[in-house]
Amino acid sequence: MELKVIAFDADDTLWVNEPYFQNTEKKFCSLLEDFLPQHSISSELFKIEVDNLALYGYGIKGYILSMIEAALKISDKKIGLAAVDLILEYGKEMLNQPIELLDNVEDVLATLKPHYRLVVATKGDLLDQERKLKKSGLAHYFHHIEIMSDKREDDYIKLIKHLDIDPDEFLMVGNSLKSDVMPVINIGGHAIHVPFHTTWAHEHVETNLIHQNFKQANSLSEILPYIPI
Repeated sequence: MELKVIAFDADDTLWVNEPYFQNTEKKFCSLLEDFLPQHSISSELFKIEVDNLALYGYGIKGYILSMIEAALKISDKKIGLAAVDLILEYGKEMLNQPIELLDNVEDVLATLKPHYRLVVATKGDLLDQERKLKKSGLAHYFHHIEIMSDKREDDYIKLIKHLDIDPDEFLMVGNSLKSDVMPVINIGGHAIHVPFHTTWAHEHVETNLIHQNFKQANSLSEILPYIPI
């Protein structure tokens, strides 16, 4: 690999994210369990979340709106204002969560920074992702921060052009095969998949990916042997 830029996903690659959504979903399901079984509430919420992605994008704020919409639908608009207020509090709790870095993140970034331009390439709400990056204490490791509305091939092509490099000079590291690996491989870049123990259902793909530009690692520290230093 003749790499110039290494990009990292943020949520569940650099720091913990998805467990906060799952914990909030459990509270949301408990709140509405008089109307439907909890597994049915989860299914309805997921459907509404996915349907709303084109309107709200990814992130906690869209999730809050989707929870309120789901609560109104599941309860046939019988849910009271106190419950809506509680859902808003769930969302604010998520927005105020401390940042929990994953193991060895700073060691990996400190090792790579002298040799490559490091980039954050993440999707989600602009304000929320900027807040998390600031709270993480990691911002000084990165040459560029790219907060994307989505992670499709065109989005990566745009990023690579902005960085003034060729696709084969770009490596993406992330926990999602769907968002962090497959689009990058498809445009001629390199990718390393570092799975997190839990992943949002929308990011799941069934694939047995074999490609010369693709590597798998069990943790962030395991990416280092794959990268020339």
